[in-house]
Amino acid sequence: MRLLSTAVAIIGWCSVAVAQDDPARTLFTNVHVFDGVSAERIENANVLVEGNLITAISTEPLTVAGGRVIDGGGRTLMPGLSDTHTHLAYSSISQMRMLTGHASYGYIRATVDAEGMLMRGITSVRDMGGNVFGLKTAIDEGLIPGPRIYTPGALIGQTAGHFDFRFGNQPHVQFGGTTPDWERQGHAYLVDGADEVLAAARENLKNGASHIKLAIGGGYGSPADPLLGNQFTFDEIKAAVDTSGDWGTYVTVHGYHPSAINRAIDAGIKDVGHGQLLDDATLQRMSDEGVFLSTQPFTVCSEPQLDDFSNSKLAVVCQGTERVYKAIKNFPDLKVTYGTDLFFLPEEELAKQTQQMERLLPWFEPVEILRMATSTAGELFELSGDMRNPYQEGSLGTVAVGGYADLLLVEGNPLEDLKAVTNVDNLKIIMKDGQIYKNTLN
Repeated sequence: MRLLSTAVAIIGWCSVAVAQDDPARTLFTNVHVFDGVSAERIENANVLVEGNLITAISTEPLTVAGGRVIDGGGRTLMPGLSDTHTHLAYSSISQMRMLTGHASYGYIRATVDAEGMLMRGITSVRDMGGNVFGLKTAIDEGLIPGPRIYTPGALIGQTAGHFDFRFGNQPHVQFGGTTPDWERQGHAYLVDGADEVLAAARENLKNGASHIKLAIGGGYGSPADPLLGNQFTFDEIKAAVDTSGDWGTYVTVHGYHPSAINRAIDAGIKDVGHGQLLDDATLQRMSDEGVFLSTQPFTVCSEPQLDDFSNSKLAVVCQGTERVYKAIKNFPDLKVTYGTDLFFLPEEELAKQTQQMERLLPWFEPVEILRMATSTAGELFELSGDMRNPYQEGSLGTVAVGGYADLLLVEGNPLEDLKAVTNVDNLKIIMKDGQIYKNTLN
């Protein structure tokens, strides 16, 4: 892990000479720094960005000849936010249009959604299923604006499990049916048996996946499966874990309840997406074994785009949200990240992506919430390992020397009021990879 402590990151007085003709240097002066970890800001600091990395942090003046100097005016400089559960391939497209429409339309919508996320201050995301390989490449090459993307490629699910969105009159391909469009497009693979799981995981890794995603329990949005059912056998899960380990990376899972999740932990998975129905024993096990919990604040218990069956399952998950967040407080060593899992939504609902952080305030202090969306997310990204991590030049989720220059300059103190980051009007500067995408100071 490349996370640097505040003590390491802060230096004393330093004079840095910057060539007049080199614009790839930005000096932030007169800022209070939230480093992504500490409960207090570093007051009256100066931060130097060279290229796409942070190279100096000082409470004494940094003298820079040339380059770009930004007077922060006493505002807060902090890490860009991370959402550890996105579905950029179908965030703001309707379910019916994704299932029956032209694939190219969905890809174009994804470019709009990616830019929207960046302009909400989200500089990194972990996608959790969908074909966004091309989107990620285009963003990394600078063709379009958007966050860094860690992607598993196609979600891997079983027949009649979560993400089997076949209509009732569509038989399985083995029983006279045809492969659904969304599977041909690489958004999900329906597989059965350890050999098919192994092949699907390897196909995703071949395509550039940074991690692998399995659905190991019921889902509220899927039309056929019971919420509390287990999906995939131990051997099937182990097949994905073993081949991911051979590539130096990890498996994350969709799952809500202890039975499915404990089976997956037995098989060696490293992250649980959701987990709203977890019990204390499983949370203790996750804390002890270093398994991350990437849960979401599901506090709306019925959604208009879902049918009665799906909403009945959502109600159970929603009721578990409060309990699991209360329980998390009893396990201070449990690593918890912030994610939203927003998909099939109108753009105006997707735009509330960061506002959902405010739903956590009944249970957590602002600094705890911000850590979930910054430094702890950065630790989760590190699980992709040296072979599969697409962003290895610097660290993510902190303001630290050697870290990527993914930074927000915000009005106010987010450690006292989350609206400093959840209200996009308070985001005065958005920088990703050393490039400024929003600047309302000038």
